Amino acid sequence: MRQPALFFGHGSPMNALGGPYAEGWRRLGEGVGKPRGVVMVSAHWETEGAAVTTQSAPETIHDFGGFPDELHAMQYPAPGCPTLALRVSDLTGAAPTDQWGLDHGTWSVLAHVWPAADVPVVQLSLDRRLDARGHFNLARKLAPLRDEGVIIAGSGDFVHNLRTWKRAGGEAYDWATRFNEAVKAALARGDNEALINWVGLAEDAQLSVPTDEHYLPLLYVAAQRRAGDDVSFFNDVIEGGSISMTGVRIG
Repeated sequence: MRQPALFFGHGSPMNALGGPYAEGWRRLGEGVGKPRGVVMVSAHWETEGAAVTTQSAPETIHDFGGFPDELHAMQYPAPGCPTLALRVSDLTGAAPTDQWGLDHGTWSVLAHVWPAADVPVVQLSLDRRLDARGHFNLARKLAPLRDEGVIIAGSGDFVHNLRTWKRAGGEAYDWATRFNEAVKAALARGDNEALINWVGLAEDAQLSVPTDEHYLPLLYVAAQRRAGDDVSFFNDVIEGGSISMTGVRIG
């Protein structure tokens, strides 16, 4: 019954259309199977005060511009789960809302993990009033859900610096590699303090995380680790020099 906790390095919305990272997500889904539901924390939904989606049929939100029509037309009709949303609200105090749906941080990934769109999904927002420790402490309140058949997931990127991203691809910047490896090492040894105090985790943290919304979802996953849980990584690549696609499975 106990489900893993998962972090997805989601990168570009174009990954929704396929490619090597999509294949990694597909294999992950095959290995995990179908949980009772998913609570997703995406980098792309920030609110004043935590909120949780309550719709039975959440909208596929195309929260981006300048991409091909094929991507803008894509739908991911996964059901919501009002009862799970209310359970999340009870555990965390998050306000129930129907004013959001599934943004691309969620559906661009889950379209490959569960392509049949048959696993219920609710989103929990990032509360901008909280610091990193506040997010970690809030995440710990979700822990009972793992034993209720629910996956706790986050979607963002360890390293996310669009200003230095190389459209033509190429090798990762040294600072990006160092920070990515430092995060992985902290996860492997269960060093939550290092993950919370990420600015001091590696010398180049400020370049790797110029704004924190893509990093914070990782804390919701790290907070789920229990004694005996294994930690593994997938899609462990830095794209365009400065976008980490690294994913994490805990448990």
